[in-house]
Amino acid sequence: MAPAPGALPGVPAVPQTILMDVDTGIDDALALVYLLSRPEVHLQAITCTAGNVGARQVALNNLALLQLCGRAGVEVAIGAEVPLEIPLVTTEETHGPQGIGHAELPAPAQQISPRHAVDVWVEEVRAHPGEITGLITGPLTNFALALRREPELPMLLKGLVIMGGSFYYQGNTTPTAEWNVSVDPHAAREVFAAYRGLPEDKLPVLCALETTERIEMLPDHLRRLGEAAGAGPELVLPDQPEGLRSASASPLVACLSDAIRFYMEFHRLYDQGYVAHMHDAFAACAAVGRTPFTTRVATVDVETASPLLVGTTVADFRGLWGLPPNARIVASNDPEQCFEELISSVGALARRSMSAGRPATG
Repeated sequence: MAPAPGALPGVPAVPQTILMDVDTGIDDALALVYLLSRPEVHLQAITCTAGNVGARQVALNNLALLQLCGRAGVEVAIGAEVPLEIPLVTTEETHGPQGIGHAELPAPAQQISPRHAVDVWVEEVRAHPGEITGLITGPLTNFALALRREPELPMLLKGLVIMGGSFYYQGNTTPTAEWNVSVDPHAAREVFAAYRGLPEDKLPVLCALETTERIEMLPDHLRRLGEAAGAGPELVLPDQPEGLRSASASPLVACLSDAIRFYMEFHRLYDQGYVAHMHDAFAACAAVGRTPFTTRVATVDVETASPLLVGTTVADFRGLWGLPPNARIVASNDPEQCFEELISSVGALARRSMSAGRPATG
């Protein structure tokens, strides 16, 4: 097992440049706000793919969240609006009609970029070789298309963190498949193939369900977030009416609370308890080295042909296929520390916003 890359809590933060590819999404939204809360993180651009909701709605969600956090000027570009080979399936029942649960955000002032997401990936990484860490929390369609254009992306990137897959662990979309991979299994397969045999430090860090489902947000975490923001305890409780809107004095806390309440209601509907799995928020913390984790090197492939198993990710940890490794799969993490990081950092951003009497600034 390898230790987590980058700085850990208690160690001085180092500057990080992130190119984020998302299908926002409630947990993507928390991941984005978290990155905006980190003063050492420079967000190079946000690229959008269809997944939780359509790609245009994803872009509008990201622009609105940037505006809420007082961060004008971050480029938001639309990419793939359909998977490579199969029809698009979205999941409004999980994330709400707009992808952000019960939250309602005003139309953003900033416009969607005229560049295509694939152009953003290729042009930005070529212009900043060895400086950009990619963070992908949605289907891998945009990145697969970018690899077709520039096969050297894996070596030009500083690193890549992916939220996706499940390995010998129950899927969350089919019995064996995780959502992001199942939306576009052909893209995932192309991405993993492109990394086969590269140096270990260049292999993507893969945050799969067996560790991201441990990042289980509870009502107490939201209570603490409100307190960290200086807005008083934020009470999202199982005995409250569904769809109850937040009355928080912090617009940022209210937005996240309304989104996460929807996610908790969804999980309860499927007998998982009044909780919310914050898959993408863990991936964001991991990408900037702010939460500890270990990894196992493996050769990963994706099933694309079997109707029964399509989207299933398979990891060969023992070299039985005789193929070189192409991923570092997260093997362990620390949920308690991860939530401490999320709550303290996002809470501080919300507190700064309230004290200044204006939208949050990072």
